[in-house]
Amino acid sequence: MAGALAEFRHCQTRGHGIHSLAHTHMNGLLYRGFLHNRLSLLRGIVWMSLVGILGAMGQETGSPTGAKPNSNDASVTGLKNARVITLAIPAPRGQILDREGEPFAQNRVTYRLALQFPQFENASEEFVVAWARKRLEELKAIHPKSADKSDADLWAHYQFRRWLPLYLSGFITGSNATALAKKLDDRDDIVLQPVYSRYYPGASMAAHIIGYTGSAGKLPTGPINFNEPLWEVTEGKAGLEKIYDTQLSGTPGVKRILYNNDGIKLQEEIVKRPVAGGNVVMTLNRRWQERAESVLRNGCQRGALVVIDVTTGEVLAMASRPTFDLMEFVGGISTTRFKELNEDPAAPMFGRAFSAEYPPASTFKSVVALAALADETITEQSTVYAPAFLQFPGHKVRNASGAAEGSIAVKYALARSCNTWFALVGIDCGPTNFLAMARRVGYGEKTGLPLIGEAAGLIPTNEWMISQHKRRFMNGDTANMAIGQGVLLSTPLQVAQGMAGIANGEALPKLQMIRQVQDSKGRVVFQTLPEVRKDLGVPESAYLAVHKGMSDVVNSNYGTGRSAGLSWTTLCGKTGTAQWGPASKNQRLAWFAGFLPYENPRFAFAVIYEGRPGQIVSGGRYAAPMVKAFFNPLRDEIEEIIAAPKKALVIDENGNVVAESDEVIRAIPVEPEIDRDGIPRAVPIIEESMNEFTEDISEEEMTNTDEEPADAGIQRAIPVPDAEETGDEIEITPE
Repeated sequence: MAGALAEFRHCQTRGHGIHSLAHTHMNGLLYRGFLHNRLSLLRGIVWMSLVGILGAMGQETGSPTGAKPNSNDASVTGLKNARVITLAIPAPRGQILDREGEPFAQNRVTYRLALQFPQFENASEEFVVAWARKRLEELKAIHPKSADKSDADLWAHYQFRRWLPLYLSGFITGSNATALAKKLDDRDDIVLQPVYSRYYPGASMAAHIIGYTGSAGKLPTGPINFNEPLWEVTEGKAGLEKIYDTQLSGTPGVKRILYNNDGIKLQEEIVKRPVAGGNVVMTLNRRWQERAESVLRNGCQRGALVVIDVTTGEVLAMASRPTFDLMEFVGGISTTRFKELNEDPAAPMFGRAFSAEYPPASTFKSVVALAALADETITEQSTVYAPAFLQFPGHKVRNASGAAEGSIAVKYALARSCNTWFALVGIDCGPTNFLAMARRVGYGEKTGLPLIGEAAGLIPTNEWMISQHKRRFMNGDTANMAIGQGVLLSTPLQVAQGMAGIANGEALPKLQMIRQVQDSKGRVVFQTLPEVRKDLGVPESAYLAVHKGMSDVVNSNYGTGRSAGLSWTTLCGKTGTAQWGPASKNQRLAWFAGFLPYENPRFAFAVIYEGRPGQIVSGGRYAAPMVKAFFNPLRDEIEEIIAAPKKALVIDENGNVVAESDEVIRAIPVEPEIDRDGIPRAVPIIEESMNEFTEDISEEEMTNTDEEPADAGIQRAIPVPDAEETGDEIEITPE
């Protein structure tokens, strides 16, 4: 058993990082080759491990204590206790991997304690139960967590299933299994049965995306059925484990065992080998995901962070806080614990990054600016007078500073997050125009990613206003929406997607979270390529003006997001602060969203920070520093990705550089191998191992946090139209 465990662990070792974010098409082929090489090795080792497991089980279910062979070993016909048992061998579940081959979900060998009955001659129920009770007491002494069984259960198992082990524990791993094996020594009545189970190396990492598995059905308790499983089969219950359950599940094998009338095992054969499930390869970068979750742990009690590749639409990191430990679900979670998780006021099982709907607050001003520039309501140079406040029926909109900003243009208005300016420009542009632009950059509808529980947000129409509020858009409604409040709702994923569209300028990329799906032989059966979701149809001058304004938010001496500034590249962003939830909670949230670098944007992002009731927060003080803490440690990697293409060097036959060419170095495409069945095979390559994951950031890096927010009940982001906004933004004050 120890050998099987070692082999199986070896087969699940980490892959080697080979895929640079900067080489989307060429390295996609190389990446598939890497995984093909890796999985070819894994397939052989997984099967050897499985044979080891089944062999160990066969040894442990061999001749029961006290049983003797008789002269009828060669035939089972007409014998009361002889059996030919045909069992299904559950297939190893496929892995869920990051873009570099690092596992988010895989399998490992674990053990379960079991009672193995011998074949008694004319034994009574009383005798069998007494025999079993004695061993259960002995087992409790060495493993107190072992399960209790009723007398009826013990007798029924002996009557109908004594050839098979009666499981008495959950999964036991590592040193605990080793210690128990020593205590059990060579016993054949209490045994450790090796099985494989799901393993999540990152525990809580990306838990809301990965999901978990659970039992597909309990083992039978009556007579042994033809082809029933050797152990409980699992199936996906949440997240990608559920969405891709068919691809991950594999095909079970068949095992046949022959017992004579005395319970002696005469023959054991594997009639059909199980076929492992396929692998699902994500776009997430595990190192970046770990970094995002570390930033959230140190920067907030509740929040979310999303990072997207602007050129490909690939989601590179998507983290929510708080989260939960996926390993609690392996082997089954208790009803009590599951209820605790669901009723926790912090809602750890709620994926805030894509399920929570918040008012986008002042991050939405970038959308309004783009719409106003695109339809020529304003130009980059035109100015609009921004008073200290604007009066509307029932409420007043004013600047956070309480002062007028004067006649200002769009870039300065973005940098200062001037609310009265955007309210006036929004009214002049019209809600139909800027809400249509919001839909073009992805607001108001699901992204289409394989996510369970994704929210669609809300971008209203006049028809919606009539049905919900019995009126069409009024100027007060338009002013509120132009600053990202009122009835608008969005998820952090949608805000990051919108920033990707604004950063691109010409098109909204279709978001991707799955790079490819491979079958058990390592063949690519599904893969994604960059796609355009929507053409934005805006002039270059319009989106470049918004880029300049968002750069000033971070890099000017008057911007509201200066705390996000990076010394090694120009980051563009937009702060946001809003009140949300019931007014009685007096609860605010802080946003920071944008992209980098200013020239040729590559990465878009969004961060949200949920403040505790009564806490005064702002995007510049709480959310922006988390963006800086995320990107700074990745400097070398990102600088390599965003660097301009290098010039080609002309080398003579002796290896000397003789000239430098202005021709850009281009990758030579590699055609994938085509298998006989027409499925493209990955092209194998060899790569060096990747660097270790980054560690948790220190609290010193999080200079934005004055104090950690206390635990409080979660709010579901219902905006309050007449709410007051404070901090680096503006205020909406009721009359």
